Parts: sequence; structure tokens; C-alpha cells
Amino acid sequence: MSEPLVCSSGVELLGDYLEDVLPIEVRDRIEAHVSGCPRCQAFVASYRATPQMLREATLASLPAELEGSLLRFLRDQR
Repeated sequence: MSEPLVCSSGVELLGDYLEDVLPIEVRDRIEAHVSGCPRCQAFVASYRATPQMLREATLASLPAELEGSLLRFLRDQR
């Protein structure tokens, strides 16, 4: 039997876990660990929420004054 999964080794597998491409044995080990680890539960939840947060952030627009100030600042940096 494999050693228990720990947070650090689970993080390395998180992308594959969420895309459901891991072998069932590995997926089961991750799920067993996450079910008992509040830290990993929060990490998985935030990882799952990230795409939606990014979509929403790209829809937001800057106030005109802030956008102008930022553009001037960036031009001055060149």
C-alpha cells in the first residue's frame, strides 16, 4: 500500500486531479487526504474558483481617471 498523501505532494497533482486525468488509485488518495484536511479543502475550493474570478476581473473596467494615470505612468517608465 502507498504512503499517505501529504499536502505538499497533493499540490503537485492538483491540476491533474481537477481535470480528472489521474489514475483512480491516485484520485482516491487525494480525495481521502482532502476530506480530512481543511487547508487542502480551502486550496481546492480556491483553485476551482480561480477561472471564474479571472473571467469576472477581465470584465471590470478602470475609472477613466485611473486608466489615464496608469497609462501616463507606464509611458514615463519606458
